[in-house]
Amino acid sequence: MKKRGREFVGLSPFNSEKTPSFTVNDQKGFYHCFSSGNHGDIFRFLVETQGLSFPEAVERLAQEAGVELPKHSAEAEQRERVRKSLIDVVELAAAFYEEALQSPQGAGARGYLADRGISPKTQRSFRMGYAPGDRGALKTHLAHQGVEPEQMIAAGLIITGDDIPVPFDRFRDRVMFPIGDARGRAIAFGGRALSPDAKAKYLNSPETELFHKGAVLYNFARARKAAYDTGSVIVVEGYMDAIALSAVGIDHVVAPLGTALTVEQLGLLWRMAPEPVLCFDGDAAGLKAAYRTLEIALPLLKPGVSLRYALLPEGQDPDDLVRNQGRDAVDAVLGAARPLADMLWVRETEGRDLSTPERRAEIETKLEAALGLIADEKVKRHYTSHVRERLQALWGRGQQRSSGPGDRRGWSGGTGYGRRGGNRRPAGLTQSLKRSALARGSEGGEAGTGGARRREQILLVTVANHPELLERYSEEFADIEFTTTALDRLRNEILDIAALSAPLDTSRLDDQLEERGLLQSVRQVGAGLTHKSEWFMERDAAVADAETGWRHILHLHHKTLTLQRELRSAEHALADEPNEENLAHLNDIREQIRSAVGEEATIEGFGEASGRMSGPIG
Repeated sequence: MKKRGREFVGLSPFNSEKTPSFTVNDQKGFYHCFSSGNHGDIFRFLVETQGLSFPEAVERLAQEAGVELPKHSAEAEQRERVRKSLIDVVELAAAFYEEALQSPQGAGARGYLADRGISPKTQRSFRMGYAPGDRGALKTHLAHQGVEPEQMIAAGLIITGDDIPVPFDRFRDRVMFPIGDARGRAIAFGGRALSPDAKAKYLNSPETELFHKGAVLYNFARARKAAYDTGSVIVVEGYMDAIALSAVGIDHVVAPLGTALTVEQLGLLWRMAPEPVLCFDGDAAGLKAAYRTLEIALPLLKPGVSLRYALLPEGQDPDDLVRNQGRDAVDAVLGAARPLADMLWVRETEGRDLSTPERRAEIETKLEAALGLIADEKVKRHYTSHVRERLQALWGRGQQRSSGPGDRRGWSGGTGYGRRGGNRRPAGLTQSLKRSALARGSEGGEAGTGGARRREQILLVTVANHPELLERYSEEFADIEFTTTALDRLRNEILDIAALSAPLDTSRLDDQLEERGLLQSVRQVGAGLTHKSEWFMERDAAVADAETGWRHILHLHHKTLTLQRELRSAEHALADEPNEENLAHLNDIREQIRSAVGEEATIEGFGEASGRMSGPIG
């Protein structure tokens, strides 16, 4: 970063950019990113950029600053001292394995990795190593470093016992994969045998004070930043799968350690992203593993927090797919990931005989039992509605049922969420839904897409013609939810220019936009705004009037977008539960949208600074 006045300026860590828009004020102790609108102190910075929890951020910064955090007890202090000493021991072992991989005795391991397409650069990035075949190679090395046998045992590096007269190395003749904690420090290892006669193809460290297999994810520390940047995290089954995906640029990838996902591991995943994608082989074993995760995840589901499932071509794991077909094939598989609700449905219905009432009842019973595991009442309600509609569609696919003269009820063959099955709604509610759909087409044209676009254009052009507003409203401008990519790009470019050229005037902004080839684009946006109530955005308007008009349009923009979201939510609620309460709520939101479409404000004194008569803003 470079010093500019009282602040430091550099490239944004939140967006890819060529022109610096990220500022740090060391005196006030905060940062601000003009391109993304992110703002906060150093603790929030670590939370945002590295996916740390707040306590983890405090611990990290305290350690870097040499500040001792309070200890809860003497026992806790002693336990922490033991942990730190064991981490030092495991780190010494990791360095030994890394060095051994590059030595003559590691030639076989390097050949194996080369055959698997793992480049030397990737090997170094993941700190991969080799455990020599000698039973005491690591033990002897650590002893020379002053490590006591008790520490080696506590770290899980050597094997001992009453029937073992001489302790020996746990890992021998294996390619080594260090397993890191949340900060990336080695706390354990996984080893892949090179000999075909080895009893275990893969071997993990035992449970230790540092390492609890069910509470750790391989590559967690490396993946956190990438997961935050992408909003997603991919879960594969093994070390090599995670490494293979990372080697082709998919860095937001982790792996459990040879067992089914645990509750603790799901908690780690949901700290990284709201809907992790679990990647399983498409064969019977892969499906079985996917189904096992349902039982763990269902009780933990919350609004906006779930899982998705990506099934690979049968007989291939991610490592195979990368080597045989490349990144595009992996992206295709991940892009086709299915929601947890689909996996639950497939588990209970696919391949089942539905020819008798008893067998149908059995499927319903199993689905009801699964839904009963969901603890969150809102999630359970929506899952219940979803399953009910899919069952109605499944039972009635291609059929019609009559309950008596004049009472024929159609049964939909669709199975998608939100589509109606055989549960007939009252005519009034059905017509209301139809009217609501029309409302989204007409009212939404003004208060929704069309109206939102017009307001976005006004907000952008007003700032372009009155860049002085950015001195007070840069954060508000950065936070505007633009619905079009072109306007969003222009907004980001203006913020970039403002970060480098403050204070900014119209002439300077025009010059900078011209240099970037964007001045004509901004003028074209303004040319489409001709309504007489939009005069305040023009350059000849006084700044005071431009500010008043801009703030009013910004308020309207936020209000109508919020109402549109509420409208969609109300429509879904009415579709799920067609009752009078939900209908009244839907009609209330529609009325608010109609009111907002033509909402104008008469503000005392508005226009006087520009020599105009006071008038409404709308």
